[in-house]
Amino acid sequence: MKSILDKSPMDGQKFIVVGKKDFLITLCFFVGVTVVSFFFNKNASDPTLNIAMLYTLGAFLAARYTEGYLYGILYAVAAVLSVNFFFTYPYGTLNFTIEGYQVTFAGMLVISVFTSIMSTMLKVQEEMLSKQEKELMEAEKEKMRANLLRAVSHDIRTPLTGIIGNSESILENSQSLKEEEQRDLVQNIDADAKWLLNMVENLLSVTRIDGSDASVSKTPEVVEEVVSAAVTHFKNRYPGTDVIVKVPDEPIVADMDALLIEQVIINILHNAKVHANSTKPLELNVYPEDDSVVFSIRDYGKGIDSDRLESIFDGDSYSRNEPSSDGYKGMGIGLSICKTIILAHEGRIEARNHEDGAEILFRLPVSKEEIEDVSEDIGFGN
Repeated sequence: MKSILDKSPMDGQKFIVVGKKDFLITLCFFVGVTVVSFFFNKNASDPTLNIAMLYTLGAFLAARYTEGYLYGILYAVAAVLSVNFFFTYPYGTLNFTIEGYQVTFAGMLVISVFTSIMSTMLKVQEEMLSKQEKELMEAEKEKMRANLLRAVSHDIRTPLTGIIGNSESILENSQSLKEEEQRDLVQNIDADAKWLLNMVENLLSVTRIDGSDASVSKTPEVVEEVVSAAVTHFKNRYPGTDVIVKVPDEPIVADMDALLIEQVIINILHNAKVHANSTKPLELNVYPEDDSVVFSIRDYGKGIDSDRLESIFDGDSYSRNEPSSDGYKGMGIGLSICKTIILAHEGRIEARNHEDGAEILFRLPVSKEEIEDVSEDIGFGN
């Protein structure tokens, strides 16, 4: 808590408001304990110990719910005076001259002050830990933002350069280019434009996440429907790619932003399509596991280098390190955004290799109660 000396004259009014609030909190605890102490004094056979414990508890509460050390110490002094005035012979007067009272009241004052100081220190430590946790979360967000910016700057520049170069070639050499050559250039422009469209969709997905606390607006969704929409979208973009989908017979329901989870599935399928270098179908398996639903996307290609498994979701590891024939189709932005979305859903995502290729899994929390409720609504289990 800041003292008056810590504040400028302009802050004086704010200090008075805070002081009044803390004073009223302290007064409420003091009055409440005093009233209860009168009850014990009349009804308990040996009320002294109970009253002392009550005032000590009040010192703890006063320190816990006020700022700084001042109000806890003031409460402790007032508690000693109250016990002496109301509950110690001769009643109704302040008298510290009776033999033995001095030690008793001094001990009570020390205990109350010590309790107040310790509770205030614990509260300060809690606030410091909370602040450190927020700073770590903010640093992690800043790291992810930086990775996204690096990935975007890399992944956008090259396809834009390709589009500009190919379109200029058509415009400047349309008379000399054969029809087949012009078609190749247009196909390159089309591929680059689709790549940019995919990236824009990813960036738009990030804007749906609340930057203040990396949260999303979630509603209960039937997982099978979300998977179906994502696969349909992906196959419209890559009509020649086969995807084998396996989902449980019983419906699974999870709280999610359906559009964001669709984007995650599309991104992972897209990366598997681009980087697996395989003609075998992709596999998308969905299954419950404990209190989660697991989404597993497998390819049957070359796999992921073991030293990149931990950093593959960090944004630009593949963009910077992986040689690619097209020069820009790194894994950077897509998987980084997948991680951002899954963490915003309080889930987990990981990459690993299996004996015939790579596998990326992500988990979303799910409750059995939601599964049962939605099952009844859509007619399952009857």
